[in-house]
Amino acid sequence: MIMEKRDWKSMRDFEEILLEEWQGIAKITINRPRYRNAFTPKTTLELSQAFAICQEARQIRVILLTGAGDKAFCSGGDMHVKGRGGYIDEQGIPRLSVLDVQMQIRRIPKPVIAMVNGFAIGGGHVLHLVCDLSIASDNARFGQTGPKVGSFDAGFGASYLARCVGQKKAREIWFLCRQYSAEEALRMGLVNKVVPQDRLEDECVAWAQEMMEHSPLALRMIKAGLNAELDGQAGIQQLAGDATMLYYFTDEAQEGGRAFLEKRKPNF
Repeated sequence: MIMEKRDWKSMRDFEEILLEEWQGIAKITINRPRYRNAFTPKTTLELSQAFAICQEARQIRVILLTGAGDKAFCSGGDMHVKGRGGYIDEQGIPRLSVLDVQMQIRRIPKPVIAMVNGFAIGGGHVLHLVCDLSIASDNARFGQTGPKVGSFDAGFGASYLARCVGQKKAREIWFLCRQYSAEEALRMGLVNKVVPQDRLEDECVAWAQEMMEHSPLALRMIKAGLNAELDGQAGIQQLAGDATMLYYFTDEAQEGGRAFLEKRKPNF
């Protein structure tokens, strides 16, 4: 595969992440390579802001999530700032705001591709898991560490993991805290494809461009539909909201609004 050179343009400056754009594709990069891209409360706040920007930017059709360098996608929460109640922010408040980022990734009405370039461990493993698609470099490593370090994710990190790999394998991943190669992850259904490291971005961009040839509204609706069962009533609410948006485009909805403003009975 030969791809043209991409000139990524910054969409906004941050301290612990990068937010860039190229031809309708946004790339969000956790930029803490010294710490294997472990996240702090500032990282997750900036990730949340970046996803909000991407949701509102009409030109953005697909989002890539990755980590800086070639060693790690994300190694989870930074244990240097972990304290009682969560990860301690600059005001001394313990937070678990990565959970909000997980929900954003699932609810944003655009496809999100995890570009896994190395270690996806602990909370970083869950971050790739909740993305719509995961493409890994051949040096990627996957696994959980929670029970080793007094932590766990009983939310998407458990329930959605089991939907992807099955109950028995999910229990193995959590109970034993082993690490798995990219090829092992591919075989168990954790990732969609494995490519050489020097082709990782090319492959992710190619997948993004292929999706961008399709109806964005159709992709939005199928994402909501795929999430709805696992997300319970919150997922049904998301799907219903998207259906309401579609209804507002109909002549029937337009007539109802006009009739109200004109103080007459609607002609449905």
